[in-house]
Amino acid sequence: MVSLDDVAKLAQVSPATVSRALSRPEMVAEATRKRILQAAQELGYQPNQLARSLRQRSSQTLGLIITDILNPFHATLAKGVQDAAEKHNYTVFLFNTDEDPEKERRALNVLRGHQPRGLLIVPSPQAKENLKLVTKLPIVELDRTSGTPGIRTVMVDNVGGARKAVQHLIDLGHRRIGMIVGRLDISTAVERLQGYREALQAAGIPYDETLVLLGNHREADGREAAKALLSLPSDKRPTALFVGNNEMTVGAVLALREMGIRIPQELSVVGFDDSRWAATIEPALTVVAQPTYELGFLACETLLSSLSRGQDTLPTSIRLDTSFILRESTAPPGGRKNGLKKRRRN
Repeated sequence: MVSLDDVAKLAQVSPATVSRALSRPEMVAEATRKRILQAAQELGYQPNQLARSLRQRSSQTLGLIITDILNPFHATLAKGVQDAAEKHNYTVFLFNTDEDPEKERRALNVLRGHQPRGLLIVPSPQAKENLKLVTKLPIVELDRTSGTPGIRTVMVDNVGGARKAVQHLIDLGHRRIGMIVGRLDISTAVERLQGYREALQAAGIPYDETLVLLGNHREADGREAAKALLSLPSDKRPTALFVGNNEMTVGAVLALREMGIRIPQELSVVGFDDSRWAATIEPALTVVAQPTYELGFLACETLLSSLSRGQDTLPTSIRLDTSFILRESTAPPGGRKNGLKKRRRN
C-alpha cells in the first residue's frame, strides 16, 4: 500500500508537508500543494481516513452498500445494520447504488480510502467483479448473493417463501397464476421464481412462460407488467398474481385500480415483502413477510463476529425463514370470499 512517505519522496517534500496539504491545504503554497496532489494521484495514494478518525477519538467504521434507499425494505435493513453497529460502538458509512454497478464501484473506491473494518453489501448484478477492489476486506452480503467465493451471506428463504404464496393460491383453486418477477441476474428473483415453479410442479400445473413477466424491482415495472398480464385474452389471463417485491406490488395494485379490476373479486394478489401500506390499503394485502430488520441486524453481528473471532469460526451462509400473512386480497377464482381469518403462517 502506498504510504504518505512515498508521496513525500516523489513530491520532494517532507511527510509533514504532505499531511498539511491533504488536511489543511490553506497552510501550503499552491505550487507545492499541486505537486503533492499530482504525486498522490500518480501513486494511487488513498488517505487513511480511519486512522484520522481514531486520532480524533471517533468510533470504528463499517461500510454498508444498498441498492434502493427509497424502498422501505432497504431502509429497514439499514436500520438493523446501524443498530447492531452502534451496539458495538461502530459507525456505519451508508452508500446507495440504485442497482448501478458504476455507483457501486465508486462507493467501494471511497470506502477503500476510509479503510473500514468490514463491509456489508446488497450486491448489484456486477458486484462479483467490483468486489475485486476490496479483496482483503471482510465482507458479508445480505439479502442476495453475488456468487463471490469465500464471502458470507445472510439471506431469507426466498424459495420457501414463494412456495408458500403460490401454494396458498393453488389451495384456493387458482390454476392460472401470474408472476411479476425481478431481474434474473439478481439471486433473490431467481430463487423466488424457483419457488413459484416448484409449487406449480408439485400441484401438477404446467409452467406457462406467458404468465411470468420480468421487472427491474421498481414500481413502474410492476405497473407495466400487471397491465400486460391483464390485457391477455380472457382464456389466457391469470386469475391470481404473485409479485416478487414490495415496489413492484405497489405498481401492480395501482395498475389494477386504473383498469377497474377489483381485488380479490376479479384477481387475487399476493406480494413478497410486507409494509405499512400493505396492511392498511383496502383490501389489505396478503404477503410473504421477511424479517427485514433482523436480516440487517444479524448480518452486522455476523460481520463483527468474524472480526473478533476469525473468519473460519462462522457459517458461510445463513438463511432466515419468511412468514406468510393472510389478509384480504385473495379469494377463490370468481371472487367467492374464502372466509379465512387473518393469520400468520411460518
